Amino acid sequence: MKHGRGRFSQRGISFIGLLILGVVLAFLAIVGARVVPTVTEFMAIQKTAKKVAADGGASPLVIKQKFDLAAAADYISSVSGKDLEVTKDGDKVVINFAYDKEIPLFGPVYLLIKYRGSSDPKFN
Repeated sequence: MKHGRGRFSQRGISFIGLLILGVVLAFLAIVGARVVPTVTEFMAIQKTAKKVAADGGASPLVIKQKFDLAAAADYISSVSGKDLEVTKDGDKVVINFAYDKEIPLFGPVYLLIKYRGSSDPKFN
């Protein structure tokens, strides 16, 4: 019979490999926990912009005021009516918005996400 590595050799991850994997997974979990609320807020802004654009309005000022009221009800704080670009495409109101979100990770390191959206699907 041969000595050394035979058919009963051990396989798997070493303790150091397990620690590195744990650190990577913890980092990804922390980043994910900080990014998910910003994505949820973006989706709420998108939904509110579509709803306000579908309701229409007499002027961009009225549309922006309607957005502010709806945003306050949905706890939206990243975008307000003054940040919206309201235009007309034929007889349809189109609301465009853009904002940046800085997420602190650790020390001087930040994650920057640039969100852009529109009430018109052809601009998304």
